[in-house]
Amino acid sequence: MAAGLPVIRVDRKLKSSDVIDVLSDPFILRGVPGHIRSDNGPEFIAKAEREWITAVGARTAFIEPGSPWENGYCESFNSKLRDELLNGEIFYSLAEARIVIEGWRQHYNTKRPHSSLGYRPPAPAAVPWPAAPPQPASPATSTVADKPTMH
Repeated sequence: MAAGLPVIRVDRKLKSSDVIDVLSDPFILRGVPGHIRSDNGPEFIAKAEREWITAVGARTAFIEPGSPWENGYCESFNSKLRDELLNGEIFYSLAEARIVIEGWRQHYNTKRPHSSLGYRPPAPAAVPWPAAPPQPASPATSTVADKPTMH
């Protein structure tokens, strides 16, 4: 998984074990959510995946078949991925697809303005934490720089 979250898994076919692999890191890093909303694709309804979600303490929340509006954020993202990237690319290898799609994902999350967020990216580049707060000058601190010494 990439250092940042979320992640896009690019492969020719996804299995339930791939879904579990992708979800494991965010669950560890951010905690287990109350539920996982997904469509009814075979990789999401597989017994192994459902059992794993239950074992970690979450629940499934499948959308009704033919009701993409029940998962609007995901559908909106999928539409943008298709319109902004996939419709204009031909991938000659799986490795190329992974690199190009990951680059787009990083741009989408850290640089691309989102109208719903006041034209800011959802996860701008991280600022090191804790950032040292600016220190006010004390009365004994000179605010004029010393003259450089010439050698």
